[in-house]
Amino acid sequence: MISISFLGYLVWAHRMFTIGMSIDSRAYFSSATMVIAIPTAIKIFSWLATMYNGVIWFNTPMLYATGFIFLFSLGGVTGIILANASLDIALRDTYYVVARFHTVLSLGAIFTVFAGFYFWLPKMTGFYYNETLAKIQFWSMFIGVNVTFFSMHFLGLAGMPRRVPDFPDAYAQWNWIASLGSMISVFSGLLVIYIIFDSLRRKKVASKYYWYYPEFFSAFDTKHIQTNTLEWINDSPAIERTYNQLPFCIYDVRSSKN
Repeated sequence: MISISFLGYLVWAHRMFTIGMSIDSRAYFSSATMVIAIPTAIKIFSWLATMYNGVIWFNTPMLYATGFIFLFSLGGVTGIILANASLDIALRDTYYVVARFHTVLSLGAIFTVFAGFYFWLPKMTGFYYNETLAKIQFWSMFIGVNVTFFSMHFLGLAGMPRRVPDFPDAYAQWNWIASLGSMISVFSGLLVIYIIFDSLRRKKVASKYYWYYPEFFSAFDTKHIQTNTLEWINDSPAIERTYNQLPFCIYDVRSSKN
């Protein structure tokens, strides 16, 4: 993360290939932009290695986490294409840039927000949500956003400019497909609202240990679970004004007791 941040300070002109900069400057900023792919790829492989070495339970938060990795990687690959100054000049201000930017940033950020939202929703409200509906919501959103923005890549390659209110009929087919994907995404967004409403209506009470899966701890009972962190020791939901002062935890290494 530090190397990505440091290199990010050195590549600012990769957004400005079309201003008439010199060939040497284009070569430098193209190369520096591509170098960022190395620590970024390490970051992605670290995420995948964490998943590989763990016991994965594909509930809704994990689905959104893996969906984020897919979209982040897809947007990163198309970003490497735009790092080439010659290709960037050809594709600048087309829908290819729109598709790439929204795939890696907007959708990546939204998917991580949804992963955290579903992970913490029972702790915040005190009620379980409908897991089946939540998975339907994930797949509808995943399909919808990919149909929307994957189509825009082809529009950009065909030369459709962005920030233009109208377009020739030659671009109608891919625009129709992108519009279909956006309508699926809108349905997915409305489904989120219903899932929240349904969890508050059903009032299926979530325990403070709602992350505990018996499938993972079949050989243990609940007392073997480490419950010395704030999200585990508080009720679901946490009571108002839980602490009068900042909480702290003293851990005795010798006796392995709090």
